Amino acid sequence: MTKTRHGRSAIGAMYAGLGLTVVAVVVPWIDLSTGNVLAGHIRAGYPTFAQERIDTAVMTWLVCLSVVGALGIICWFSTIWAASSGKRWARGVATLMFVLGLGIALFDLLVRDTSGDTGLPSLLGWVGMLPCLAGLLAVALLWRRSRPASQA
Repeated sequence: MTKTRHGRSAIGAMYAGLGLTVVAVVVPWIDLSTGNVLAGHIRAGYPTFAQERIDTAVMTWLVCLSVVGALGIICWFSTIWAASSGKRWARGVATLMFVLGLGIALFDLLVRDTSGDTGLPSLLGWVGMLPCLAGLLAVALLWRRSRPASQA
């Protein structure tokens, strides 16, 4: 699979997705130590919550996002390995991982909590969507038919 220009480009897109996934995991933790947009979002939705309860909700979100991100990183590495090794099933696995990742990212972006507002602030929800752009590009490149690189 890496013998084609598109195969190499797809692997590059996967590495970009891996990097964006790392960014999507790190940004909420940076937010915790700086602006704390997540805590403000929760506080706005639940003004009667005590600070301890808000802190618990923030930490719950951070753990969930970190676990999902770690699983995403594992999936990126696995898919990069499969594509670069020329496995025949790499396209199918990459497509499946893209669909699962997109579903999770859309859920995180759009899910409503009991306050009626989204569970995550828009900033964090959109940061979580970034790896999906690289995933879409990678899947499109993997499925694109092309001539071998030696004929290009």
